[in-house]
This record gives sequence, structure tokens and C-alpha cells, in this order.
Amino acid sequence: MTRPRIVILGAGLGGAIAAFEIKQAVGERAVVEVVSQGDTFHFVPSNPWVAVHWRKREAIEVKLPPVFRKKGIAFRGVGAARVMPERNQLELTDSVLLDYDYLVIATGPELAFDEIPGLGPHAGFTQSICHVDHAETAASAFDRFVENPGPIVVGAVQGASCFGPAYEFALILDTELRRRKVRDRVPMTFVTSEPYIGHLGLDGVGDTKGLLESEMRQRHIKWITSAKVASVEAGMMHVEEIADDGAVKATHDLPFSYSMMLPAFRGVAAVRGVEGLTNPRGFILIDKHQRNPTYPNVMGLGVCVAIAPTGKTPVPVGVPKTGFMIESMVTAIAQNFKEILSGQPATHEATWNAICLADFGDGGVVFIAQPQIPPRNVNWSASGKWVHLAKVGFEKYFLAKVKRGESEPFYEKLALDVMGIHKIKP
Repeated sequence: MTRPRIVILGAGLGGAIAAFEIKQAVGERAVVEVVSQGDTFHFVPSNPWVAVHWRKREAIEVKLPPVFRKKGIAFRGVGAARVMPERNQLELTDSVLLDYDYLVIATGPELAFDEIPGLGPHAGFTQSICHVDHAETAASAFDRFVENPGPIVVGAVQGASCFGPAYEFALILDTELRRRKVRDRVPMTFVTSEPYIGHLGLDGVGDTKGLLESEMRQRHIKWITSAKVASVEAGMMHVEEIADDGAVKATHDLPFSYSMMLPAFRGVAAVRGVEGLTNPRGFILIDKHQRNPTYPNVMGLGVCVAIAPTGKTPVPVGVPKTGFMIESMVTAIAQNFKEILSGQPATHEATWNAICLADFGDGGVVFIAQPQIPPRNVNWSASGKWVHLAKVGFEKYFLAKVKRGESEPFYEKLALDVMGIHKIKP
């Protein structure tokens, strides 16, 4: 009897862990295969460190084929050109047509730099830390900057949905510039589409507003909220500050010698425009069991899934999909596959709890939101120097898990259970 084929599209933070956990859940009852552009896992949360030379690229990479081979997971280091759910097929970029019985989409996003003139590291004038390639480019640009310091602009544009790294990078830059004794020559401005500092696309968590505003004031970083970046040119960013009624309240022409702005995300080209599969931005539509309503043998997880915003804001603000939230989606999908392959309906739902460590180089902020979208059962945040050490420890721990091909060792689950933090709903 032919075993069903489960194909996982993407091998990033969500896809790699999904491959390990799904394989563990289904065993030999299904073939598990990963399709990914490239064969290397990068620990994206460390990209801000790469951009200031606190990490080398090699330190946050894992070659995946040997790990997958050891776990009995097939792998193709070729990207997808098109998802064709009506035919249960993927068209790969090498023109191969790959059949599947079940598809898990974990591609991550496409970075929409082109939506703002002059934005981005390729055809624009700003840096990015969304990919390790971008982080290396940002590091080279930073080296040139410190030879002739000037103003810095950091933040996240309209439609962005991942604000933590913007705060991290602004404050990491502050720490590194102080270490180099040039901070006094660098005016800094934080530009964000959030309606207030610490909103994070989540309407705040605990006292993130107070904690992050305090950090900004102590470090002499000015900020502009409800900001819409109109365009960027060499050394100048044009920003509109939007009032609650949608009118332009003020305009700002911000000179910069160095800038890092997080872009808006959209779905990748392979899925955009597939009727019934995605929303207008190209994000995968899912139900409470992570399944697409039109094509129930297709599941989605991570940044590529569609999640409604927490509420109306003057400037569009997306909802972040954090690391632990992604892991909860992975666990729900893996447990649902156990039921599906046993002929039962899928019943597991991800909690979408959020745990975030935001490192500032010499301290940081941590928050826990259960669930991620308000109202919440747990709404907590704290700060301290210990957060930096915790982030370093988490980086090493997560990379070690990937190298071993593990998703959640028993001691990790035990520790989370003790703290009352769960990945799937009871």
C-alpha cells in the first residue's frame, strides 16, 4: 500500500521544526518531504547581531540535508514556482511537478520593499535585517557609517507586522555606538507605523509602552508614531505623521547617514492569487485547525498565514507571528496529522501564545501574551540585563535542537507545563 506523502514547503523557523515534529508524530505511516529554496537553516532572531558583527553568519547556520537524512525526511533544495492545490501538485523552479497528498505551507513572507520608493537594500537606500544576507550587507554599511557618523533612522513602515526586531536593532545600535565612543555624534529617530511605542502590532503586552518609551528616553532616541513612509532617497526619508481621522497631521523630512527599516510582508509569489488559498495580500487562509477552508489537505503555519489585525489604527499595522506562536502552530498540525492518518477528524488548535525576548545588547524586554490577540489570560512584560543573557542562551539552545533534528525535547515541554505555557488548547 502506498503511503501518503506530506510535503512541507519551506525550511525556516517553522518549516524545519514542522518537519521534525510531523515525522515524529506520523512515523512510517507517511512519507515526509521538505521543499525549500536552499539547504541551510538560518536563525533569523540573531540577524540584528550579525548586522553589528556580534555574530558571524556561520554561527547561526545549520546545513539541513544531513539532519533530515538522519531523521528519515526527504529533502529537495529547490524552491516552488507555483502551488496548484486543485491538482495536489507543486511546480518547482526546476520545472519538476511534485505530487502531494497533504501540503504544509511554511514559506515565510515575501518582503515588499517595492511598495515604497527607495526602500530596501537592493534598489533602495535603507538596510534590512529580515534575512542573513541583508544583515551582512547592513554590517558592511555600518562599518562605513562609523568612519563618518551622522543621523540614524530605524523603524518599521506601514503594513509591517514584526516590530520587535526594529526596537532590538535601534537599541543594539545605541549600545554598539556607545561602545565605539561615537554615540554623541549620532542623532537617532525611531519611525514606526504603530499608534504608540510598544504597540508591537498587539495593542501592547503588559507595560511594553512604558518600558520601551523609558528605554528610548534614556538613550536619547526620538520617535514618530503613526508614521507613513512616503518615499526614501539617498540620505533623506520623507514621512507623513497620520492623525486618528486619517488626515496628515505633520510631514517630516528626516536626513540619515544610516537607516534600517522593516518592510511590509506579503505572501510569496508561488501562492499569491491562488483562488481560495490566500487573501488579497497572498497570506494563507486557515481555520482553527490550521487547515485551508477550500483545500483542507493544505495547512499553513508561521508568518505566511493570514491573521486579522487587533483593531483599527491610523496607519496599517500587521499582527506579528512570533517564534513560540509558530511552534504552537507546528504542534497543532503534527497532532492533527496523527488523527487524520488514523481516519479521525482534526481536533487540535494552536494556542497562539506569544513569548518574546527583545535584546538590547546590554539588557532587554521580555513579554508573554496568552493568547497573542487580546483579551488575554496572561498579559505580562519585564525588563533587565538578564534578558540579553536569556536571548543568547535561547539562540544556542534552538540551534542545538535543529542540529539534533528535534522539535520539543521532553524537558522543554515539562518546563513550559510548569510555567502554564502550552502550545495546543486542551
